[in-house]
Amino acid sequence: MRAVVQRVTSAAVHVEGEEIFAMDAGLLALVGVRNGDAENDAEDLARRIVGLRIFADDEGRMNRALTDIGGTLGIVSQFTLMGDARKGRRPSFDAAARPEVAGPLVDAVAAAAQSRNVTVVTGRFRADMKLSLVNDGPVTILLDTEKRF
Repeated sequence: MRAVVQRVTSAAVHVEGEEIFAMDAGLLALVGVRNGDAENDAEDLARRIVGLRIFADDEGRMNRALTDIGGTLGIVSQFTLMGDARKGRRPSFDAAARPEVAGPLVDAVAAAAQSRNVTVVTGRFRADMKLSLVNDGPVTILLDTEKRF
């Protein structure tokens, strides 16, 4: 699994003009599922996202995690994170898991984060979502359960 995790002061997701979620300070995670990913990958990714120490402590150093600040975690599925454009201008999405596999695993990331006492809000799987966010810092971290980066 792969995630782009952004520290935000606010974020919102809309589908067909309807607000699916709005959140204040926390993390917005765009999550992609690759072929071969399993429940243990979802658990690992949730643990790593929730444990990221990228919020400022009293000395201004990035030393606090989401649970330390009482922030919200927004999770939005994004199969395009598995896109491979190394061979040209049109990305291949062959590495992305099929929707019937990816949907439950994105839900598993959300459930694993909630089990760590984090407030979680989610987008709508397979919907054409419109995201708005204020990236704080900006701070953006890339995570991959296969530790490719």
